[in-house]
Amino acid sequence: MSAMVVFATTVFLSAFLLFQIQPIVAKMILPWFGGSSSVWSTCIVFFQSVLLLGYGYVHWLHEKISRDRQPLVHAALLIISLVTLPVAADASWKGMTLDYPSLAVLAVLAVACGAPYLLLSTTGPLMQAWYARVGVASGDGSRAYRLYALSNLASMLALLTYPMLIEPALALEAQANTWSVAYGVFVAAALGTAWLTWRAGAGAGDSSAEPANATADNTPRPGFGELALWVGLSATASILLLSMTRHLTQDIAPVPFLWVLPLSIYLLSFILCFDAPRYYVRKLFLPLLPISFIALDRVHDVYTWVPLLIGVTCVSLFVFCMVCHGELVRRKPPVRHLTLFYLMLSVGGALGGTLVGLVAPTIFNAYYELPIGLFLCAVLTLAVLWRELSRFWRIALVVLVALYGLRLTMISFAYVDGYRAVVRNFYSQTRVEDVMDTEFGMRRVMLHGRINHGEQYLDEKLRRMPTAYFCERSGIGRVFRSLPTDRPRKLGVLGLGTGTLAVYGRPGDEMRIYEINEQVLDLARSEFTFLSDSPAKIMPILGDGRLMLEREPDQQFDVLAMDAFSGDSVPTHLATVEAIKVYLRHMRPDGYLVFNITNHYLDLRPVMAAAAAELGKVALAYQVKSVADNEMCRPSHFALIIDPARLETLPELLRDFTRLEPRPGFKPWTDNFSNLLGILKRF
Repeated sequence: MSAMVVFATTVFLSAFLLFQIQPIVAKMILPWFGGSSSVWSTCIVFFQSVLLLGYGYVHWLHEKISRDRQPLVHAALLIISLVTLPVAADASWKGMTLDYPSLAVLAVLAVACGAPYLLLSTTGPLMQAWYARVGVASGDGSRAYRLYALSNLASMLALLTYPMLIEPALALEAQANTWSVAYGVFVAAALGTAWLTWRAGAGAGDSSAEPANATADNTPRPGFGELALWVGLSATASILLLSMTRHLTQDIAPVPFLWVLPLSIYLLSFILCFDAPRYYVRKLFLPLLPISFIALDRVHDVYTWVPLLIGVTCVSLFVFCMVCHGELVRRKPPVRHLTLFYLMLSVGGALGGTLVGLVAPTIFNAYYELPIGLFLCAVLTLAVLWRELSRFWRIALVVLVALYGLRLTMISFAYVDGYRAVVRNFYSQTRVEDVMDTEFGMRRVMLHGRINHGEQYLDEKLRRMPTAYFCERSGIGRVFRSLPTDRPRKLGVLGLGTGTLAVYGRPGDEMRIYEINEQVLDLARSEFTFLSDSPAKIMPILGDGRLMLEREPDQQFDVLAMDAFSGDSVPTHLATVEAIKVYLRHMRPDGYLVFNITNHYLDLRPVMAAAAAELGKVALAYQVKSVADNEMCRPSHFALIIDPARLETLPELLRDFTRLEPRPGFKPWTDNFSNLLGILKRF
């Protein structure tokens, strides 16, 4: 077996496992943080930061440790890392993560997979440096950089196969165990590369810390300006990846798995640029850059056909990444400084991820990181071209970049202009705006991305009316109207929104509302009056609804409504068999467990039917497909889970509910298994 095969196998396995462990561990801890999409962003920050540590270790190893000792040091660390297997998130963190969720995510990940991930992250640059050394001995050292393209190809394959193949086929525990076995195979392959490298060093008879390429010894170290450009280009691509992913999945279309598309584009640009520089055609991509800036600007201003917006956003991201990564490859140093080059790339990636994932949610009230990333891309492109430009073009481009910065500033103001309130934290960005309704007058709306999370009419005669998905015609409206009126009722709601369901409370009732996001509670109190107008006793409980209910004594709810959404996505941990068992423990024998399954992209009926059948219950559904102009309703879809014995005695208002039959072959969702791909709606 040739050295290239051993090195390529090691690089491929390491990159594949890097991108497989990310969704596995993220899925493990997602329920502990309310199913928020920010968990994924914070996970990316962690992985980029560990990648930086790994590249820093490789650079130290390459520069400070003698050539014959490097394989021995790394081999020892590889063997030690095996004691951390299998990878698993420590359940003791569960429920202890609300005060500082971002830091808690980082800590959980460090304990769960920090050591194996660190060793995997070292593989790309280390294998290239080692292969350059082994390849020199065999006359093949020039191919070292192509191993980086191979690693990105493996990353893309891992990214695409997880939702398509791994998640639908394996339970979460089986995924983690399989990954751990594969990590053991990787360690064996990496030990093989260490042996080849050690043998090449021993054959050379030189124990210096420098690579075997003698001509590289005299190569000057890149200057500070060059290092800053490497960091800046890498950071810009990272900022644009994360911020445009957020823009795509929240402001344009909250489609499941859509986040895979921008990350695949990002990796594809790496593959093309590092595999062969000819793929980065400067005469093509540099003129496309201003066109992409203008096209993306239109996305901000015009709401048009969603597939077109997705296409414009993705093509623009591809151009940005090709320019950033293409210019990086054009400026890559000789192999002597390869580890420094990748260290600076990882510094940039970590800085970009930290800005978007940790800093921005703390200091910004809106998503300003996208304009920041676009402006950085324009400025750095100008910096890269500066020495090649005539005086006229320098002045012209400086003016154009300044004007573009002014335009981006105007876009940033538009993020908050016209809204009564715009707030943001780890869990979401939430906006409140007033909209004139020609039929009923002014109404106040709460938005998460483009998704309506409740609305209230401001007219004194209308403000106590249930609206939107919760009107009296809706499934949840029918359930509340069917409750007994001869006694106080105990009502529970998971997910607050504007607090619309509080209008169904009567004097003497108690309504417990579970909400994970304190900002949503503040807005519901300050911008809407559903809570204060309700004659019921309203008891908001801050925290993940499921975790809170797991700790509480039986509540004996007449109704428990699951209405917790992140954008248009239902946190999966709130719809598993284990979660429903928790809810049922809190129900009266004649109570109603209700799920809001209204969704543009997911058909949650099979999930409800399978869970009900697993627990010996039945699931019923009621859908409002269309509404008249003079109604305060919106199309909605609700499911009800009850005992089969109650079917014959349902109140009149609930007899129009349709029984949901389990889909053949559809596996119930559990804490150990869920499959979004299986419930995607056909369009």
